[in-house]
Amino acid sequence: MAFFALIRTFTAEMKIFGIGMNYAAHNKELHNSLLYIEEPVVFTKADSALLTGGKPFFIPGYTERCDYETELCVRINHLGRSIPERFAHRYYDEVTVGIDFTARDLQERLRQKGLPWDLCKGFDGSAAIGKWMPLARYGKGIQELEFHLLRNGEQVQTGRTADMLFGVDKLVSFISQFFTLKTGDIIFTGTPAGVGPVSIDDHLEGYLEGEKVLEFNVK
Repeated sequence: MAFFALIRTFTAEMKIFGIGMNYAAHNKELHNSLLYIEEPVVFTKADSALLTGGKPFFIPGYTERCDYETELCVRINHLGRSIPERFAHRYYDEVTVGIDFTARDLQERLRQKGLPWDLCKGFDGSAAIGKWMPLARYGKGIQELEFHLLRNGEQVQTGRTADMLFGVDKLVSFISQFFTLKTGDIIFTGTPAGVGPVSIDDHLEGYLEGEKVLEFNVK
C-alpha cells in the first residue's frame, strides 16, 4: 500500500509545462505574420493530460478541430529553483517527442475573450509523450536535434531545435524563476510549423533523430 501511495503522490506533484509560439514559422501560420516575442509564453497542463505507453488519444466531444502540435520534450532530473541559464543543462538529461493536442476552435474563442488556455490545452490526454531517451545517445547538443511526425504514414511536421526562438536552457531557467522544478516535471518546448487536425482512426508516429519514439492511434 505504501508503494502505491508513493506513486499517487509523485503523479499528483508532477507538473507539465507548455511553451507557446517558440518557432517563428509556426507563429506566421497562426498569425499571418512573423511574430517575435520578448520572453517565453508559458502555460501548464493538468497531470491528467499525460498520455503514455502508446495509449489511444480520444478527441474531446466539445471541439470540432483538435490539432496535433509535435514538440521536443525534456524531463527535469532534480530539484531546482531560480536556475541560472548557464547551469540549466544540468537539470535534464532525457528527451523525447510529444504531442501537445490543442482544441483549436476553443482556443480561438478563448483568445477573442482574452481568457486563459487551460480548457483548450490542458484537457485529459492532451499531452502525449513518447519513450524517454538519454540525450547523450545522440552525441549532439540539445539545440542540434531534429524530430518529425508521421500521420497515417505521411510526414506532416518537421522540427529542428536550432530554430527555437528560446532555447531549452533559457526555458528551464525562465520557468524556474516562477515555479520550483521537481524531478519528473516535463517541458513541451514548442511546436514548429505544420500543425493540423487529427481525425478518428488516425495513426500517429513521432521520430527523434530518425528513431521512432512515439506511436499511438486517435479515437
